[in-house]
Amino acid sequence: MTVDTEHGEPAREAVRALRRIAFLLERAGAPTYRVRAFRTAADVITALSDPEITERVTGGSLEALKGIGPKTAGVIREAWAGDVPAYLERLEAEARTTPLVAGGAGAGLRALLRGDCHLHSDWSDGGSPIEEMGRAAQEVGHEWAVLTDHSPRLTVARGLSPERLREQLAVVADLNARWAPFRLLTGIECDILDDGSLDQEPDLLDQLDVVVVSVHSKLRMDADAMTRRMVAAVGNPRADVLGHCTGRLVTGRGRPESQFDADAVFEACAAAGTAVEINSRPERLDPPRRLLRRAVAAGTLFSVDTDAHAPGQLDWQVIGCARAEECGVPAERVVTTWPLDKVLEWTRAKREGETGA
Repeated sequence: MTVDTEHGEPAREAVRALRRIAFLLERAGAPTYRVRAFRTAADVITALSDPEITERVTGGSLEALKGIGPKTAGVIREAWAGDVPAYLERLEAEARTTPLVAGGAGAGLRALLRGDCHLHSDWSDGGSPIEEMGRAAQEVGHEWAVLTDHSPRLTVARGLSPERLREQLAVVADLNARWAPFRLLTGIECDILDDGSLDQEPDLLDQLDVVVVSVHSKLRMDADAMTRRMVAAVGNPRADVLGHCTGRLVTGRGRPESQFDADAVFEACAAAGTAVEINSRPERLDPPRRLLRRAVAAGTLFSVDTDAHAPGQLDWQVIGCARAEECGVPAERVVTTWPLDKVLEWTRAKREGETGA
């Protein structure tokens, strides 16, 4: 979390409590406005000096600050006094008693994970700054994570132009200089275009550590055309992970699966050393179990990812782990269990035309 290092321990504890509450609310799928209230309050406190905070806490004027309401003020006062805020205690208890998956499913594989190949920041359609996403990845126990904001064609998600992506690379380099040994890897979620080509300059893709490729348009394309499109994309040496392969949504109004020859696509993934993503988002759960089992049989690599658009969603990885265990995915074929050096060796080998599998 981002905290002014000149602040004393009471201020740091207040900010930690507010950000942890925001994380737990996101994890539980709470409305965005509730999450934002606590994160905004943390930002307000971070910007104040210790004397200012002390004066407002003791004088009862916290609520006079824009961005702080009665509930967030109560959390700040309790943390400032050295107590664990009651609201935080309640959320922690709820997280323990209502796990994301029942019966401890997925816990074994989750304990082996070292990273996450798919997360978004507010540079595209995520809700939090890069630094906050990276800090959250560290706090859930990762050694590395990949920043994969969208590519230019997805304008609805503020996809990154080549110029903006180059700016982002500099931001990530600066953060990594301060974060070692944790490493935020450079990446992108690159649109698979209609002909199977990738939506970003090839030379720029070559500079990235990990490239996730996904279909976001014409999801109801004819099955034969979709198969050709996906086979071409996963066979590209710059493609490392095939994201949410069917594009389905299983909640709300839902969205049907894209139609394609799954065996042909998974065989192409296996031949190219391209991992099939096990997307952990509750509304996606992609691929479906029947296809996940076919990918196992095809011999593909896998990447258990959150596709997180907010810090609290980084805890959703256990959902994908449970599905992986249920479908017999071998842990050694899950790239998100690999150490950083092995991940980078894999993607570099792919750029050089080897499978890396």
